[in-house]
Formats: sequence, C-alpha cells, structure tokens
Amino acid sequence: MKNGEVSFWWSQLGRATPLPPLDGSREADVCIVGAGYTGLWTAYYLKRAQPSLRVVVLEQRFAGYGASGRNGGWLANSITGGREQYLASHGRSVVARFQQLANETVDEVIAVAAAEGIDADIHKGGEFTVATDRAQLERLTAFAAAEQKWAESGVELLSAGEARARIDIAGGLGAVWHPHTARLHPAKLARGLRETVVRLGVELYEGTRVVSIEPHHALTARGTVKAPVIIRATEGFTAGFPKFHREWLPLNSSLVVTAPLPASVWQEIGWDGRETLGDLAHAYMYAQRTADDRIAFGGRGRPYRFGSRVDADGQTPAATVAELRALIERFWPVLRGVQLDHAWSGVLGVPRDWSATVGLDRGTGLGWAGGYVGTGVASTNLAGRTLADLVLERDTELVTLPWVGHRVRTWEPEPLRWVAVQSLYALYRAADRAEHAGRTTTSPLARLADLVSGHR
Repeated sequence: MKNGEVSFWWSQLGRATPLPPLDGSREADVCIVGAGYTGLWTAYYLKRAQPSLRVVVLEQRFAGYGASGRNGGWLANSITGGREQYLASHGRSVVARFQQLANETVDEVIAVAAAEGIDADIHKGGEFTVATDRAQLERLTAFAAAEQKWAESGVELLSAGEARARIDIAGGLGAVWHPHTARLHPAKLARGLRETVVRLGVELYEGTRVVSIEPHHALTARGTVKAPVIIRATEGFTAGFPKFHREWLPLNSSLVVTAPLPASVWQEIGWDGRETLGDLAHAYMYAQRTADDRIAFGGRGRPYRFGSRVDADGQTPAATVAELRALIERFWPVLRGVQLDHAWSGVLGVPRDWSATVGLDRGTGLGWAGGYVGTGVASTNLAGRTLADLVLERDTELVTLPWVGHRVRTWEPEPLRWVAVQSLYALYRAADRAEHAGRTTTSPLARLADLVSGHR
C-alpha cells in the first residue's frame, strides 16, 4: 500500500510537467497566493470577466498540492458553519438565497468543467447520510425535520429499508438524501483548472513559496510581486505565515482507497447511484464510489499537530489507516480483508467559529477566502466568483452574501490550542463509542466537545 505521496488522486493521475518558478520581481493587476481551487477559480473568473487583466498566481509546490488535490471529492452545497448562524443578522430570505446560490454552485462547477473540457469524473448522485445507531438516528430525524423547513434543502428522509436499498450498510437504521451534491476526482479538477487558467493568460509560477503577504506586495525568495490587490488563498497552509498563524487552525483529515471492487461485491453493496456517503457520528466519515469502482473512505485520523504544523506529502499514521479499515469493514462485512491501495492525509482551514469567509480590504488591497472546514470543493467556486466581483468592484448579489467580510477571533495560543483539539476529538470518539455500544440519545460528551470547539 502506498502511503502519502501527496494523494491517491495525484498518484493515479500523474504529475504534470512543473511550471517554471518566479524568476524576478513582477508587477500585476492582481496577485493570488496559492494555486488550489480558491486561487484557480478566482483567476479563472477574473480573466473571463476582463481578459486584459494581468493576473499572477504564486504556488509553493504545484497547483492542487494542498487540500484541492487530496480531498474526498464531494462537490456539495454546504454553507460552512450552517445557515442558522446568519438568520439573526441577515434574515431568512437572504439566508435562503445564500443556500440557493450554494445549490447552484454545484451546477456551475459542472457546467464550467464541461465548457472548458475538464473531465473530472463528475457524477451528480446527491448526498446520502446514514445513521448506524439509535443516537445517530435521533439526530438524523431531527436534522431532516429542520432541513425540510427550508425548500432549498431538498432533503428526503429514508427508512431503514429505503436506505439499505440504495447503499446496503450493516446496521443502517435510516438515512437522508438530497440532490445537490456530486462526486468528482479532485486532482483531475485541479489539473483541468490549471491548464484552463494558463490557456487564458494567467501567469502561474509553481515552486515559488511566498514568505510574506503585505499590502500590495507578495514577497518570495525569488522576487516580489507588486499589485493593487493581493489575495490570500492558502487555506490549511495559512498558519505558516507568522502574522496569520492563529487565524485558521490546520486540521488534518485522512483517507484510504480500496483496490477496484468486483461486480459481485457491488451487487451486494448496491450504491448504484454513486451518491457521496457520510454518517452522523461525531468523528464522522465521508466516502465516495470512484469512477473505477473503488471506495475512497475518509475520517479525521490524527486531527492536529502541535504548533499548527502541517505535513509535507500526506504521510498517514498506521493507526489511522487501521481505524479507517475497521470502519469500512464494519459498514460492509463483505469487505473484511479488502486490499487498500493508498492512504494519505491533508489539512483544511478551520476558523474559530468553523465558518468560511471571503473578503477584500480596499484600504490595504488584501483579499482572502477560505476556512472551508472541508466543504471547499464547491465553496471555492462561489468564493472565486465573489472575489472576482469584489476586485472588479461589481455591484452584484454575491458581494452582499453573509459570509463576505465575516471575521472572528483567533485561536488560542499553544499549548491551549493543542490541548483543546486533542481533548475535543477524544470526547467525540468517546461519545461515538458510547452511542455505538447502545446509548440511544446523544452523549453529553459530544455536547461538551461542541461547547469547547465553538462548533454549532
């Protein structure tokens, strides 16, 4: 089994020939730091709107090296942190429109991929969330009732029989499904966006690490890019900049992928709709059935490294691999002893209130987007369109959305940060064990962890 090597997705696709690094100072109209989905989408929409704009993108390794090339491949309609947080400040109609735009963003990504000839194995099968114990079922039922009060959600509640007819998960007691999610191959989308923006005239420099982001300047060891607007699109790597060290916590998430499974196994499991799959555990899992009939299966693993350190190339501890294997085998006993071909990890950015943000400070020229907490495959597209409108000073509904300009307090200093994260995930896992052992209501340990984390 391969371990690390950035991700299975990149190992399967193969690396493109690297683009040259920055070779001296430059001037631009817009400089974007980070060539993940946020940076690439922002560059794309800027050049589509104004082809004459000089857009420079600086990337420390290669486009899609971070979470954009390592994620679980969920193109989902989630509003990071939940809709309800914005009700008091913006009202129900604005929040409902935000959700509608999030739904439409899934289709926007699909449409752009088709228009630009990006084959990213996209299949819109919806999102399927299963309950595998009584406490999860209680949360599932309450979640469905709350979601069905929003016409924009599209959520359907499925009985145990209905759920297992779609995906036969051992111990499945029920599920919810909604249509606003697609499965995709993350690295193929990143590679396709890279090729597209370069074709449009974006200056993308790989192998170029930015050491400091200042008003109107991005500084590297190879030169400085000067521009009226500097956009920070660094997500899980944001903590590497001293001035942003406590802004977003880099949370680790890990995945494994099976070998391709034979038709006989799929006949037993089902999953013909190729929905994305999640559950309502507190330390939750996420999965997809890939285009070549593997199962890519993820979870939090070792969630946080002291001092907000991040890994280099996705190396994953053996204990995390064992935990993910055990959960696969619990979900589908037919897969006991299944071959795992690859394990890898990545980091995602987590703000103190677990809510994403996008914005541009006109005074300093500094823009930003991120803090997606794992929902970035679609959110990055909406963020990129919003940033383009902010940069071009276009008066659109996107620049008035509730997440624009959203700011929260920073994370606590070490060692408090490390202790808090280790403690809350220990509490979540203990709560999951108690519930799986027979507890019929949500464990108070999980409610305590929610309080500590600031996560609603």
